[in-house]
Amino acid sequence: MAQQPNLSSYFQPQNATIANDQYKFVFTVNEAISEGVTEHKRLPELIQKAMSLARAPISTYKVGAVGRASSGQVYLGVNVDFPGLPLHHSIHAEQFLVANLALNFEEGLSHLAVAVSTDGIEFGTPCGHCCQFLLEISNAPEIKILTRSSKHVEGSLTSLKRLLTDRFTPDRILPNGTPFLLEKRDNCLSLPISASGETLAAEYYCYHLKRKALAAANNSFSPYTDSPSGVALLDDKGNVYSGWYIESVASNPSLGPVQAALVDFVARGRGKGFDKIVGAVLVEKNDARVSQEGTAKMLLETIADRNCFFKVFHCYVMP
Repeated sequence: MAQQPNLSSYFQPQNATIANDQYKFVFTVNEAISEGVTEHKRLPELIQKAMSLARAPISTYKVGAVGRASSGQVYLGVNVDFPGLPLHHSIHAEQFLVANLALNFEEGLSHLAVAVSTDGIEFGTPCGHCCQFLLEISNAPEIKILTRSSKHVEGSLTSLKRLLTDRFTPDRILPNGTPFLLEKRDNCLSLPISASGETLAAEYYCYHLKRKALAAANNSFSPYTDSPSGVALLDDKGNVYSGWYIESVASNPSLGPVQAALVDFVARGRGKGFDKIVGAVLVEKNDARVSQEGTAKMLLETIADRNCFFKVFHCYVMP
């Protein structure tokens, strides 16, 4: 059992006033303008900042992604590796950016710039894995991708529709009217009321992580396997981070709930190492076609505090 976190700080709100913006992942319209992003072709003004925030101890390159949401706000995405684990568990920068949009309840993505390079000057289109992941967004075919070479510094725009001319899209499988990724959804999940058998102190903080993980599971995008799940993470200062499972129609590009919660951790954790994670709760359906328990446990055992506790709670669909 992990050492109890500092419960006196557990319910204190995180400080929203930050002396500097070194770790900033979300920019309001005015903040983006102050950074030089006055129009979509200026998104690369934030590429270097994004690349500096990447956590890529294994990958060849640090990858930065900058996207303008339909609201006009600008979001960053970065690639994240997990030392000790194969790269297929890593988070691509575009996946990070989309999860960042989802966690902030944005409704769409209009423009995207991605740099896979050492200097952030010359960059092309997202990889096929991420192009497929982007297709889960309702306006995906119209998302404009900015590419740039050293000979054409201004860059040029192309649509995802042009990049993927014969697309494997969600509407080939999903019934009409099914909400797309980033669209409002409620999976109507609830947790049974039962005695946990935990000590009073353990139940004290597990209860709140459980509620947060349940809320995440209710936002989970899992229309293909009907296996919604959510994760809540606790750091050593009592701060809570959460995320939910995001599926792809092509299966492999799907983003697990722990990885999504780690997007929240990286975006709001002010540069903290993963070893500062001291607790985690997973909420998923008991009969889920895709269970996240094994993968979640493996990830946390590898990257989190060695005494990190991990609890799994099974939810059900409310009638």
